[in-house]
Amino acid sequence: MVAPAYDPNNIFAKILRGEIPCHKVYEDEHVLAFMDIMPRGDGHTLVIPKVAARNILDLPAEAFAPLMAGVQKVARAAKAALDADGITLQQFSEPAGGQVVFHIHFHVIPRWNGVRLRPHTGEMAPGAELAGFAKKIAAAIGA
Repeated sequence: MVAPAYDPNNIFAKILRGEIPCHKVYEDEHVLAFMDIMPRGDGHTLVIPKVAARNILDLPAEAFAPLMAGVQKVARAAKAALDADGITLQQFSEPAGGQVVFHIHFHVIPRWNGVRLRPHTGEMAPGAELAGFAKKIAAAIGA
């Protein structure tokens, strides 16, 4: 079965084009990192490449290294900025794999011992809270 084509009107493509605002954490020529508006944990950040790719199954090979470098940079900064005990990385591909937004993205979720991930309820976090986490993580990156 062939996966559907990339939709340039997905929400992350709109964020990349500046059509929808985000709480930006980091940006370079290859990636954009911003706060997840429905976080499963404090500091939950999304890292997306600037290339048009639906998911890991169609991401060009040459885009992997810069994407993963961005993921690692954000993960290190989030752990340090929020004094987390660890990091959970998640990447979902296609609906059966749990993907909801069809632009490849990695979830970087700071974790603390004994603290469970919150369920994905669809409830949005307060903007001021997201802005605070974005500022702390960005400062740890030096952005």
